[in-house]
Amino acid sequence: MEDIEVKKCGVKFDPPAIVMSYFIKSSGKLHRRTMPLRNFSKHSGIDRAADELCSNPRHEKYIQNVPKAQLLRLLTIIKDKLNGMSLEASIAKNDELDRLDPEEDLNKVDEETLKRKKSIMENTFEKHQIKPGDPDFQYDVEVEFPQNGEVETCDWDSEGSDPDF
Repeated sequence: MEDIEVKKCGVKFDPPAIVMSYFIKSSGKLHRRTMPLRNFSKHSGIDRAADELCSNPRHEKYIQNVPKAQLLRLLTIIKDKLNGMSLEASIAKNDELDRLDPEEDLNKVDEETLKRKKSIMENTFEKHQIKPGDPDFQYDVEVEFPQNGEVETCDWDSEGSDPDF
């Protein structure tokens, strides 16, 4: 399989498509690929369209190199444009969706927003994850956290506190 490095991703509105510029390392050439979104409309589900694009045998080796969050963002921009939203408004809306706020209650958001936020969190986690084989990897790290002289006690996990056991 060819070693592909994605350089840029964009959208085409008429007809709806994802456009990608990628570099093939073995040949040293830059290529451009347009992946049409067949039967995509303003009523289409973003997740379903992303899954269909990822499972398409013609595009899967290219699209697998694009983070899921970025693919969802591109598809949302196309859908917003089909719904009559301006490109600037759609980008502003997507920037707000891509912002992670630790104070935001994700129990109160719609399903599509939740999946988008989870995808962003997963991408951030994978970017910062240190795996075996990485130069900074250490096995079985133990960390002592400073005690400010206060020790919290908790009865729920101490032995003999529950008469049923």
